[in-house]
Amino acid sequence: QVRLVESGGGSVQAGGSLRLSCTIYGVTYNSSCVAWFRQASGKDREGLGVIATTGGRRSYVDSVRGRFTISQDNTKNTIYLQMKFLELEDTAMYYCAITAGPLTTGYCLNALRVPQLFSIWGQGTQVTVSS
Repeated sequence: QVRLVESGGGSVQAGGSLRLSCTIYGVTYNSSCVAWFRQASGKDREGLGVIATTGGRRSYVDSVRGRFTISQDNTKNTIYLQMKFLELEDTAMYYCAITAGPLTTGYCLNALRVPQLFSIWGQGTQVTVSS
């Protein structure tokens, strides 16, 4: 059974940093396409970035590019979201998600345009940024 487990959320002051983790169980890690999303209270879910686990290429949405970085540790089947210069507007529940099947790198890097491709989700981890 495929399962994603996020961790690393918490409270941080504006301008600070956090690193979220997403550990993936029960799926062939190679050729996976994994994304980070967030949902703030009262707002729609927002895709943040995606990584193709084979090769490690990544793409980000404009709102977080340069502040957020996705990385991976293949030995631990874990994807990370390093967040820097956090702003009040970054307060949200953060989720990782994976596509049901493998995608080529090209499709993966554009997969946030079709968020329904990400059919398996973690439980989320809360990030709260305060002034």
